[in-house]
Amino acid sequence: MQKELEKIYTERHAAKNAAGGGASLYERERGELFASWVGVGKRVLDIGCRHGAISRYVLEGNKVHGIDIDAEMLAQCPPQMKTAQADLNGDWHIGQENMFDVVIATEVVEHLYYPDVVMEKIKTVLKPGGVFIGTVPNGFSLKNRIRLFLANPKDTSLGEPTHINHFSYQMLKDLLERHFSEVVVDGIGQKKWEWFRRLSPGLGSFLLTFKAYK
Repeated sequence: MQKELEKIYTERHAAKNAAGGGASLYERERGELFASWVGVGKRVLDIGCRHGAISRYVLEGNKVHGIDIDAEMLAQCPPQMKTAQADLNGDWHIGQENMFDVVIATEVVEHLYYPDVVMEKIKTVLKPGGVFIGTVPNGFSLKNRIRLFLANPKDTSLGEPTHINHFSYQMLKDLLERHFSEVVVDGIGQKKWEWFRRLSPGLGSFLLTFKAYK
């Protein structure tokens, strides 16, 4: 199973890079937000880290580990990171329980076959009081709802073939609340529509952001 998934994601990442779509969407916004949440003096695990685009924002003052199924992407991570190749659906090979203060997952949860199973793995590696943070595409923003109503999934979460799950604000909140004691879900969107995003994160956000405490 791992070999098949590795081939899928290695080819998908290469195709995106070739098409000029290899950069992370809202990278700076996500990176700066997570840096403010993480702080310093923490042991951090970035799951599905790819080439460490978001990890770079939390490297200073922290010990950062990254895991991903794509070995070619891992080879591009910053040298300060400790990395390991792993299928998130299987054994992560990262050490003992209660090891990390923070687990990060940016644009990852929508790719998981069994998100509830992986949520329990995250809880296992988090220290008591640790926090799980990240983002997922908002599959049911107002713009995406209109596109889906018109049977045009292009540029929506459904348009990405490696997306297995498609989250609304409430669906994401429900998933996290099944496993964590305190959950905050918000969003990121275009600045010109910031007023709408603040009014309704579930409709006005391009990406949903989350913090979930063990």
